[in-house]
Amino acid sequence: MPELSFFPVTTDPEIAAIAELAKEIWMEHFPPIIGAAQTAYMIETFQSAETISSQIAEGGYQYYILQLGSDRIGYTAVHPELENHAMFLSKIYIRKNFRGRGLSRAAMDFVASLAEERGLGMIYLTVNKRNFSSVAVYEKLGFVRSREMVTEIGNGFVMDDYVMEKYL
Repeated sequence: MPELSFFPVTTDPEIAAIAELAKEIWMEHFPPIIGAAQTAYMIETFQSAETISSQIAEGGYQYYILQLGSDRIGYTAVHPELENHAMFLSKIYIRKNFRGRGLSRAAMDFVASLAEERGLGMIYLTVNKRNFSSVAVYEKLGFVRSREMVTEIGNGFVMDDYVMEKYL
């Protein structure tokens, strides 16, 4: 199997590719968990090219395309929080036909290396409480549930999440 590579996202075409990956992955994975209407709203609000571009340019987020051979298989986004000595793992998504191959562990190792390079001792993320498969993967990778969080995101929708942490 080819090695998983991580490419920093810096150009408009790369941002557009991330937005397309997001739409594909979210439409396949999230409607059974949060419903079709909330999935569509979250894609438009949080996974659009405009939002990604703004997060990179103004928000301090770093996006990476995950590539296996010539296949773009997913993406991740992190936000270093130096004041908290933590790395926020904002996004990590892998296309359905590439799941179950150990690629999540490789991606998490990459995120951990980014955190360690910056002297950050912890990674944390949020995950929907009913996203059972992802919660299980995070726990297998050493994350623990630290608290629950409900966030209003507009249009009558909420994110009902666990905050999960892993100390490095």
